[in-house]
Amino acid sequence: MGALEVARTGGARTQLGEGASHEGFLRHKSFFWLKVSVALCAVATLAYLLVDQQPRPSGGSFYGYAMGTLGLLLILWLTLLGLRKRAMTSGRWSLKAWTSAHVYLGLSLVVIVTLHTGFQLGWNVHSLAYGLMMLVILSGIYGISVYHGLPRALSNSRAEMTRPQMIDTVMKLDRQLQNAAQPLDQAETLIVRRSLDDKPFRAGTLRRISGANARCPTMRALAEMRRRKALASGQEVEAIETVIGLLERKSAALARIRKHLQIKALLEVWLYVHVPLTFALIAALVAHIVSVFFYW
Repeated sequence: MGALEVARTGGARTQLGEGASHEGFLRHKSFFWLKVSVALCAVATLAYLLVDQQPRPSGGSFYGYAMGTLGLLLILWLTLLGLRKRAMTSGRWSLKAWTSAHVYLGLSLVVIVTLHTGFQLGWNVHSLAYGLMMLVILSGIYGISVYHGLPRALSNSRAEMTRPQMIDTVMKLDRQLQNAAQPLDQAETLIVRRSLDDKPFRAGTLRRISGANARCPTMRALAEMRRRKALASGQEVEAIETVIGLLERKSAALARIRKHLQIKALLEVWLYVHVPLTFALIAALVAHIVSVFFYW
């Protein structure tokens, strides 16, 4: 199934004046594709129940082949979303409409392919394809959920600042810290200099997802300078207070950046699961189909 990152585009907002509403890809055309998918599942289920066959239809029955063919065609069509997103059009087959169909028809595969199996699963390539399909669908559901709720949080986390502006804010604070550390002794100056090595945009994927950095040089410097302030006296206290104030501001700026990176990583990380699983599913389907016709 295709990459649902287009949900950001497919879920574009439509302004309707007073009482404006948001019709995203899930609500497109009053849930048209949801209704189509429900009807498709209902017909497939009814046909399964009406088939006069004992034992009940399996994947090797006429009904099973029909459901398998329908499922295969849907899966192949769903994989086209990654290509479709590169052609921006409007109307019946707009990107939003295509994405809506992708989501709901993708969910209908749970019913269609399960009926195709005849509820007969085991340790074989056929069940492997079924399991991979379910994993792809589950990862797609996760993608829908994050794209539905996180974009606004992503915007809020930036505090109306662009990435270059966030970096520039930290760099300015670093320069101010360098100047403020001039009156301090050598050990305290070294503490401040170590805090300048904080580069949140260079953090790895796992650290970005966690949104935290237990070894944050800025936080460690802030804790150490607060401890030294309690032991200082005279003019040294004033100099340390200035440094502490700057470290607090930098810590807040870094926290905002890490929150921004965390939300962005959550928006993107599922693609590293969804897309590879999709290719694995296609490979398993090929093996499934070849084995079926080989032993036919």
